[in-house]
Amino acid sequence: MDLSQHQYRVGVDWTGNRGAGTQGYRSYGRDHIVRAPGLPDLPGTADPTFHGDKDRWNPEQLLLAALAQCHMLSYLHVAVTHGVVVTGYSDESTGTLRLNRDNSGEFTQVVLHPRVELADESQRELADSLHREANKVCFIARSVNFPVLHEPVPFQPTDTQGSSQ
Repeated sequence: MDLSQHQYRVGVDWTGNRGAGTQGYRSYGRDHIVRAPGLPDLPGTADPTFHGDKDRWNPEQLLLAALAQCHMLSYLHVAVTHGVVVTGYSDESTGTLRLNRDNSGEFTQVVLHPRVELADESQRELADSLHREANKVCFIARSVNFPVLHEPVPFQPTDTQGSSQ
């Protein structure tokens, strides 16, 4: 069995035909379903700027989510190999999409803002440095043609005295 290659499969079904198909730019919906065997369906659409539904996932968000997920999983792996015990991880990522005059566009940059909780805070400098190594092994970051940057955010324990946000 060759473990050096892996195949992935997803399906996309357009559900936005309002009866007239694509007769005009505003005559059709951008809604669709992303599916994979054994997983819940994912409701998709276009970004609301491009006539999509704000209550569904758009491809730009999914690309950003894939980068954030991949980095987190790569980071957790790298942390283990360096003896850094991570006890919490969250990220609020941002991406910049540039639109071109010919109606094309592309991401020009993604910035991940990982917030890492450590069992031993004295390892913070090492832990923060591991984001570079994680970026080098993240399959998704290695596959895109724009920079994926990392700006770690200091971890701040939540107030356990019952305050709500």
